[in-house]
Amino acid sequence: MRLALGAACVGALVLSGCSVARKPEAIAPPEVVPPQTVDTTDAIPRREPRSARGNPPFYKVLGKRYAVLATEDGYLERGVASWYGPTFHGESTSNGEKYNMYGMTAAHKTLPLPCYARVTNLKNGKSVVVRINDRGPFVANRLIDLSYSAALKLDMLREGTTLVEVKALTVQEPDNLTRSAETPPPALYVQVGAFADQGNAQRVLDRLKTGGVPRAFILAPPNGQTPLYRVRLGPISSVPEFDALAAKLKGLGYPDARLATD
Repeated sequence: MRLALGAACVGALVLSGCSVARKPEAIAPPEVVPPQTVDTTDAIPRREPRSARGNPPFYKVLGKRYAVLATEDGYLERGVASWYGPTFHGESTSNGEKYNMYGMTAAHKTLPLPCYARVTNLKNGKSVVVRINDRGPFVANRLIDLSYSAALKLDMLREGTTLVEVKALTVQEPDNLTRSAETPPPALYVQVGAFADQGNAQRVLDRLKTGGVPRAFILAPPNGQTPLYRVRLGPISSVPEFDALAAKLKGLGYPDARLATD
């Protein structure tokens, strides 16, 4: 499911403040995989100038303000991926290109357009490389919106969403990071915060337990590493579980909880 702005509006939005929004839609995957997807290869990172459209310093959607990053260098985040397909096929993306559901592309709220990223499905360890040329998804807890082909290769079409890691790529990346792969999936947790003072971490843990949050614990720093005490919940196994915990934590005053691996 994706809360999307009308495609033409998305392109104008980041320049003119358009606020017309589409209703969420649930797209059932086709029963037969279209032949266009079979030979689709990963996007290949290359140097590109920033698009003339889609890269303002900031923009606002549905009352929330987003700041576009100055660079993709070093970007690494984990969260929930969704995908968008036939309804948007052929419409304009935020940088003015036509959306091709059979291409290896994606939408992101703050990474500069265009740029490249490696997206790993943390449920099964499958990875793909996509070119980000659109803005979205504008739904709570959603990190990235993938094309049909990218979602197909990550084996997430049926569920519609999955837990992912998004790592921005540059042309200097080692070759093994710029193509599809499959590795053992990691254990997944929700991290509430990281604290230099163990006492602060303990106070947060106590508040979580009082608030009825299950399976909360403190991960002590390994020897010889940065002395941070991480308050985490889990492990977790699904997007609904992540969403429920994120909503619970927000109600307790922790709106910035994030997905973490072991």
